[in-house]
Amino acid sequence: MTSKTDHPKPLARITKPMVRENGELREASWDEALTRAADGFSQAINDRGHETFGLFSCSKSTNEMNYAAQKFIRTAVGSNNIDSCNRT
Repeated sequence: MTSKTDHPKPLARITKPMVRENGELREASWDEALTRAADGFSQAINDRGHETFGLFSCSKSTNEMNYAAQKFIRTAVGSNNIDSCNRT
């Protein structure tokens, strides 16, 4: 049993971009990390098509954030697979 003063150990926070190389994570520049992420999106779209992606937004987000999310998935990714928990 834990007392009210017992707190879980905080998780270590990542403060710099990390990329996986040969199965290991290493620090990277923002340019390298973002380029790798964009390349991963492009490769998935090339291999499986635009509809391989979907987006689920949160009703607690602002209208502006949800608008930006749907705009991104539709224009940058090319998918109309978007839903939210607003209906629940």
